Formats: sequence, structure tokens, C-alpha cells
Amino acid sequence: MRLYPAASLCLSLVFSAMTIAQPAETADPFVWLEDVHSERALTWVRAQNTLTEHELGASPDFKPIYDRLLAIFDSKARIPAVTKQGDFYYNFWRDAQHVRGLWRRTTLSEYRKESPAWETVLDLDALAAAEKENWVWKGSIWLRPDNARCLLNLSRGGGDAVVVREFDVPSKSFVADGFYLPEGKTNVAWRSRESVYVGTDFGPGSKTDSGYARIVKEWRRGTPLAAARTVFEGATTDVSMSARVSDRFGFHREFIRRAITFYSSETHLRVGEKFVKLDLPVDALVDTFKEFITIILRSPWAVGGRTYAAGALLAAPWDTFLAGDRNFDVLFAPAPRTSLVGVTTTREHLILTELDNVRSRLSLLTRAGSTWQRTPLPVPEFGTVSVSSIDEDSDDYFLNVTGFLTPSSLYLGTIGQEKRELLKQLPAFFNSDGLAVSQHEAVSPDGTRVPYFQVSRAGLKLDGSHPTLLYGYGGFEISMTPAYSAGSGAAWLERGGVYVLANIRGGGEFGPLWHQAALKENRQRAYDDFIAIGEDLIKRRVTSTPHLGVMGGSNGGLLVGVMLTQRPDLFGAVVCQVPLLDMQRYSQLLAGASWMGEYGNPAVPAEWSFISRYSPYHNVRPGVIYPRVLFTTSTRDDRVHPGHARKMAAKLEAQKANFLYYENIEGGHGGAANNQQSAYMNALAYTFLLKQLR
Repeated sequence: MRLYPAASLCLSLVFSAMTIAQPAETADPFVWLEDVHSERALTWVRAQNTLTEHELGASPDFKPIYDRLLAIFDSKARIPAVTKQGDFYYNFWRDAQHVRGLWRRTTLSEYRKESPAWETVLDLDALAAAEKENWVWKGSIWLRPDNARCLLNLSRGGGDAVVVREFDVPSKSFVADGFYLPEGKTNVAWRSRESVYVGTDFGPGSKTDSGYARIVKEWRRGTPLAAARTVFEGATTDVSMSARVSDRFGFHREFIRRAITFYSSETHLRVGEKFVKLDLPVDALVDTFKEFITIILRSPWAVGGRTYAAGALLAAPWDTFLAGDRNFDVLFAPAPRTSLVGVTTTREHLILTELDNVRSRLSLLTRAGSTWQRTPLPVPEFGTVSVSSIDEDSDDYFLNVTGFLTPSSLYLGTIGQEKRELLKQLPAFFNSDGLAVSQHEAVSPDGTRVPYFQVSRAGLKLDGSHPTLLYGYGGFEISMTPAYSAGSGAAWLERGGVYVLANIRGGGEFGPLWHQAALKENRQRAYDDFIAIGEDLIKRRVTSTPHLGVMGGSNGGLLVGVMLTQRPDLFGAVVCQVPLLDMQRYSQLLAGASWMGEYGNPAVPAEWSFISRYSPYHNVRPGVIYPRVLFTTSTRDDRVHPGHARKMAAKLEAQKANFLYYENIEGGHGGAANNQQSAYMNALAYTFLLKQLR
């Protein structure tokens, strides 16, 4: 991720200094491409799509890859992920016969079988046909504890904006005159069967600059939305307001979260008819377990005569906390190479998922008298594990085990019982014979050691000839961990490619400090890390520039866009998916204002000074020979504006640079709304990489 070989360090730094100088301010000649649905912009998009489909679709690699990927995505051998609600286990499923998907359920005894009998609860294809809408499933919100009603989120075409409709589970039908919210970026939570909290577009002035709800209201059944009572208001400069209701373990608690920035928020607890702000650091993450408040810190907290470390997990009884006591039990304390990934609650326990040098570990916490007891839960030495509780009434849990070469396995476990039951296991969707996983480190220019994983042939001949795909993200405290990817295995590894996963700063692999090390004015560190890994792969003679490609999406699309403009000499191909690229206007486009806590505010001259140094759109230079790049995005993406990819491609086009562009008309921020679209977009990407890097 960030390894500069000594021999090339000087040249690298000179080149970077040349390419990231602050650009002069000029009018944007391609701003018209931000008009998403204008005929002029869509005509340009269709022309680019045609060129890309003609070239890549004609490649002998494309159809075999597409057919193989579609068969994988539609395979009935995939593990159906389930959540327990009442007596049933629910799953949402797409395949060749159910393009938009089935919401279905079964029992545990059936789920144990190789081919369970499923009961359809809602057929989204039938609903879409009947209502003449391109519905895309976006999840369900359950009324607890009776589990008889849901609020379903349905998107038109896959965007973040949803229509909310009340659904009666026993009758498997929508509730006539039930709760209904028109399309919007909506947050909704059940307060009771007769009322819900709603944050949505209530009209002029009701949204934040980021496009999310500024106001939360309590809406009672049978009354018009206009009559809903306002319970909380934030500022237009905030990111969003949202409500959450916890009905677990016999405790009912209601919260309002005021997200001030992406990483700072206030949590308010309902006490009687008022919401009381909790006395906590603004970047702390708050949850509840039985009679305890749990807190994950993102920065050090000095309180009550003690200092608690960033990344620590704290707990205290709610009653003493609300009374002002600030003595906490420390349930997890981070170390330099360990971090807390998540906390899962069962009836009597907390299960902590931790990373130790990017390897998964599980710990069990149990309250015994006035103390917490900590014991390890055994997991495989290599690979990634994730755990989820089945319900609040038991100590049962699901454990998913996966790895680069290990098809995912789903186990059913019970705390206190050593043996776990293997419920489901993926078949081997690609041939991994002869492949091996290794972990390496690169050294960034500031001396930071940055790990990365390499998947390649065992005993790989180190001659610099191997097509290598370097993938990264490096933002928002999201960790990149080993996982079984049938798509990349079938389309890339089987065809002789080397796959590399980067754990650069900006991610969460080593906790919040690893993320914060690359925030705002320090963003270049993430890019230095990624460059260092690319250079390390070349130094180790795994590959060479003509055979080294990079891929990333969203914030990862920004990452590879920076690679394109800062180090065009280092990479042979770039796949840039649903990217941010115009970092001067990102905060004015769709949800962009919500990410200023990550990148900074380009409207502030001092912050634009450092943003401008890496903004890909502003660092395209005439006369520079860039590696070939494939941009992909979606017209329906209402999170990252498709104008980023459009304008970057148009700017390269004006300079006669060699690129390809494809925009899916649907799909939302994921770029695809169904399995066919996912297979198509992925086939384009891997066909492009094979064409450029072999």
C-alpha cells in the first residue's frame, strides 16, 4: 500500500510534486454533465456506452466471463442469509427466475436441509409488474416484540431514496391505509403499533445541506403526515437527524441521533416527554445492552479521573450513568495492531469481533456479579469471521467463516457449547488448486508499516510478468479483510491473475487512529500507502507497471482516480467505479456535504488548499500519458453523483486520453440493481483488465 523502494523514492517524490500542485481556478466546461437526466448529458452517456460495449463486448473474454459470473450470482448453491423474526427465518433472494427478488421465510428445521422449503412472503417481480414500477428491495423494519407488522423500504431503480409502506406479515399483504411515505431519503422507526418516528422531506427547509432529514416527527396512525408532531430539529448544516427505538431484553428505550458531521453526533434519550442529550464525546458510538449503556470511543476521553483510549469499549449501568457517575468498565482496550470491529449481543452475553493484524478474533464477555468476565471464542487461525445473534431470547448465534480461498461456511453455535453445527457451505465456485495467500508489508514515506494480502500461485516466479490487480478503499474507517469472492476468483485468479488487497490508512484495520491518520489535511497518507504497495509489488518482482492494475469504488474510486493523476507512470490500467473525482464540487452534489468530516470543506480556502492537491478532476494535465482507465457509474446513484465520472471522462476525452466509460441507467450506488446488471458490470471490468494487463 505504501512502499517506496529506495531506488525510486526520489523520482516518485519529484513526480508527485509536479502532478499535485494546486491548480489554477477556471470555469468548469463540463458542468452540464451534472444535469443527470438532461437529454444532452444522456446522449453523451449513450455514445460512450456504445463505444465501451462495442470494444469490450467484442472481446473473446467478455461472454465467458459474463456467463460465468451470472451463473455464480444466480446459483441456488449460494448461502441464503437469514434473520429470525418470531418463529421464522427470513431471507431475500434473487436468481434467474426472480430477477427483482423474493422475500421468503422458513423454519430452522427446514433451513438445516440442503434444499429448504421456502414460503414466499412478497414476490418483488410480481409487485413490480402489477404496479409498473422497477422496485428494488431495500430492507424491512420490524415492529417488536410481536413481529406482526413491518415497514418495507422499496427503491425505484436502486437509489438510496425509498418509498416506505406498511406490511402485515400474517396476511402477507400491504396494510390498507397503513403508514406510507413517498419517495425520499427517509428514516423511520416504530415507537409503538400506533405511532412511528419519521425523518423525511417534509417540504421546504426540512432537509439538511446533505439532503437528509433535518426534522424528526412522531406520526400517529390514522392522521395525516402533515399533522405529525415535531420532536426534534437540527441545523441545515448538520448531516441528518434520525430516531431509533430499542425493544430488547425487556427494556424500551428511544433515541434521537443528531449527526453534526459524518463522525460527530449527539445522542438524545427520551425521558418522559423530553429528549435528554447524553453527556458523551461527540464522536462516541452509543448502544444499549439490557441495563447497560455501551460506548465505543473514537478519540481518547478524560473523565472521572481516568483517560480512556480511542478504540476502547466501555460499559456502565444506565441508572448510574444518567445520575452522573462516569466510572466505566473497560470491555475492550486497543493495542497498536488490534482493533474492535463490532459487538454482538445475545440473551446474556456480548460477543466482540476483533482484528489482530487484520486477522479475526472473537471474545465473549459475561456479566458475573459486579464484574465482566472475558473468554476467547475459538475461530480459525486464518480468514475472516463474522458473528450475529439469532434473537434476544437465546444465546444462539450464527458464525460465518470466509477467506480468499475458503468458500464461506455458516455455523450455528450456542454459547457454552463447544461444538458448532455446520448449516451451510458454499461450493467452490472457482478452482483454487495451487493458489496461496500471503501477507506482506510495505513502508510508506513517513515510515509507517502498511500490511497487504496477496493471492497468487504458490511458488510464483518473481519475474515481474504477472497481471496483478491491486484493490483498495482507505476511508470511513472501513476495514478490508479476507473474504471469498467467487467473481474475482472465476474472472481473475483462475485466469492467472494476482489479487492484492490493501490495508491502507483511512480504513479501520487498526482502529480509529488508523482512520484518523488519513483524514482531511492528512489524506495524502492513504494515497502514499497505496502507491507504496504498488511499488513494493514491483520491487518484489511480482509484477511490473505494464501488468499492474488498480480497482476501487466510491471512496475507492477517488483512491484510484488519485493514482491515475499522481502516478500515471506506476500503473498499467485503472478501473474507477462509482467514484468521487471532482473534490471542489463534491460537497454540493447529492450526499456529498455529509462527507466533509472525511475530506474537508472545499469552500474554505485553507481546506481547498490541501484538497486541491489530490482532487483528480483538477489534476488532469495536458501532455501527460495516462494509463488506460475504465469509468463505471450509475444514472440512478443518488449518493455519489454520476457527474464525477462523467466530467472526468469528458476532460480526458478533451485531452485525447485513452479511456472507456460505461454508465448503468439503474443500480444506485452499488452500480447494479439485479444479478444480470452486476454480472455485466463486473464482466466489463475484468475484460478490460485482462485486455490491458496481460
